[in-house]
Amino acid sequence: MRPRSPGLFLLLLWGLQAESQEEVRAMVGSDVQLRCIYPEKNSFDLNDLYVYWQISMAGKGNVDSVVTYHLSGNSSASHGDNHYKDRARLSLDSMKQGDFSLHLRNVTPQDEQKFNCLVFRKSLELKKILEVAVTLHVAANYSMPVVSGPSQDEELTFTCTSTNGYPRPNVYWINKTDNSVLDSALQNNTVSLNARGLYDVVSVLRIGRTPHVNVGCCIENVLLHQNLTSGQTETFTGTKDSITEDPVDGSPSGKHQQVFSVLAVLAVIVLLALATGWLCRSRCPPKSQTEHV
Repeated sequence: MRPRSPGLFLLLLWGLQAESQEEVRAMVGSDVQLRCIYPEKNSFDLNDLYVYWQISMAGKGNVDSVVTYHLSGNSSASHGDNHYKDRARLSLDSMKQGDFSLHLRNVTPQDEQKFNCLVFRKSLELKKILEVAVTLHVAANYSMPVVSGPSQDEELTFTCTSTNGYPRPNVYWINKTDNSVLDSALQNNTVSLNARGLYDVVSVLRIGRTPHVNVGCCIENVLLHQNLTSGQTETFTGTKDSITEDPVDGSPSGKHQQVFSVLAVLAVIVLLALATGWLCRSRCPPKSQTEHV
C-alpha cells in the first residue's frame, strides 16, 4: 500500500532507533550540510525510494515534525514544516548515487535540533535501508564586551554589555592586576533573548571603594571555545578632601602657580645681572691714557 501523506507514513516509523549518529556545528546565518550517505556504493531509482528528514517536536513527546521528504513517484522533494520551506533541500541527482544529505540554508538558533534521516525502499516492502541521526549545534559570536563606569557612590559599580551571541554565555569579572576571577556573588547578570533569537547579556559588578581598581569583563562562548575580554578598565579613586587639596595640573589654580614660578625666576636673573654690573663699575680702575714721546 502506498502512503498518501507524510503523516500516514510516519506511523510506520514509530519506535525506530537511529543506527548512526553525528554532530555538526554551524554559525547563525551560514549554510550547512547534514550528511546521510548510504555506506555502500550503489545507484538508486527515485521511484523506489521514500526519504524523510524529521525532527522531534519539543514538549510533544514522540511526535515528530517533517523537515522535508521525497516519496516514490514524486519528481521533487516536498516540505512538511513551514519553518524549513525554501531553506531545506534534497538533491535528486545525489540521491540516485546514495547521498541523501540535507542542505540547510541560513541557519537560525531554532535549527539547533536532532535531525533524523530515514530511507526506505518500496521494492523491499518498505524495508528501512538507512537511518542516521545528526545533531546540529548552532553558535553565534558575541560582540566585544564593553564596560562602563564606575559610578561614584559608596561602592564602585561597573556595567558590562555584550549582544547577539549564541548559545547562552558564561560571564566572569577579572581582576587584571593578577588575572584572578572575582567572586560571582559580586555580580548580577541579566541574559535575554532578542528578536533574532540570540542572547544579549548585561552584567553589573559592585565592589567596595579602593584607591586603585583594574577590572575586566569576560564573555565565554563554550561551544566556540571563545573568551572575549573587555579592554582595560583602570580607575584611581580617592576622597573629596584629597582631590581638593591636590588639584590636577590642568586646573586654573595649577596654571597660575606655573606662571608665578616662571616670573619669579626671571626676576632673580635680572637682579643678579644688575648687581654684577654695579660691582664691576665700582671695583675696576679707570683706563689710563697713552703717553706720547
